[in-house]
Amino acid sequence: MQDDLDAFIGHLHSERQLSGHTLEGYQRDLGKVLALCEKAGIGTWQALTVRELRAFVARLHQQGLSSRSLARLLSATRGLYQYLIREGRCRHNPADGLSAPKGARKLPKTLDVDRATQLLDGAIEDDFIARRDHALLELFYSSGLRLSELVGLDLEWLDLKDGMVRVLGKGNKVRELPVGRLARQAIEAWLPLRALANPADGALFISRSGKRLTPRAIQLRVREAGVRELGQHLHPHMLRHSFASHMLESSQDLRAVQDLLGHADIATTQIYTHLDFQHLAKVYDSAHPRARRSKRPDDTGAEE
Repeated sequence: MQDDLDAFIGHLHSERQLSGHTLEGYQRDLGKVLALCEKAGIGTWQALTVRELRAFVARLHQQGLSSRSLARLLSATRGLYQYLIREGRCRHNPADGLSAPKGARKLPKTLDVDRATQLLDGAIEDDFIARRDHALLELFYSSGLRLSELVGLDLEWLDLKDGMVRVLGKGNKVRELPVGRLARQAIEAWLPLRALANPADGALFISRSGKRLTPRAIQLRVREAGVRELGQHLHPHMLRHSFASHMLESSQDLRAVQDLLGHADIATTQIYTHLDFQHLAKVYDSAHPRARRSKRPDDTGAEE
């Protein structure tokens, strides 16, 4: 079994040319399956059944392995068997049709509207760094961009007159997005300073040396702004989540928000309906006379 596994890893390295990091992940996941087979007295990959593999997955889940990790393990196992079947070493794939247990889906963290306003409406110094950082924060929140989309954004894809920007999203799909008034103003204030830095290419956001900002550099600038203005750590995706949540809360148009975010599957966008419900639940709890509880010192928490 170890020889078959080594041959599969060699195939991934030589023919599919996967990275060392990815190969380590395959070895780690398939090593877990191999160890469980050995413990169960299973001596060949052909001998592993669907029932036994399902039991392995359940055991690993009980031991605390996350749903995402189990899904990756099953994907690796499925790939191993596809290789073994092609090589004539197996006749079945026990991982086909198996899926990892669903884990609790974490809701993305967002800023409420007041906190977003606090972040963006602070005093802005008229210098290169301050104007650039304010412009990129405004654009993140105004248009709901992914970090990669903002990093790759060129000036020629921006139409300030019509308030539109084109971005290259996942799967090399281009989409057009509106740019709000305040974001346009922030970008207009930044562009003269950008021109003075001798840009190396068409990148909208550059360093003092004229080079395109890296993803890490933007993450650090957003984080610093969060600490300075809000007293909390902030990351670019939180601004995207805030954009989506606030748009859905105001419009109730799930399809429109899906298009703005560039989600291929509307199920991905539906996570924001849960955020919206949380907001409504808080309003209900604070406003509805039958939801409020007594504040008396001797109150036991029981309904009156």
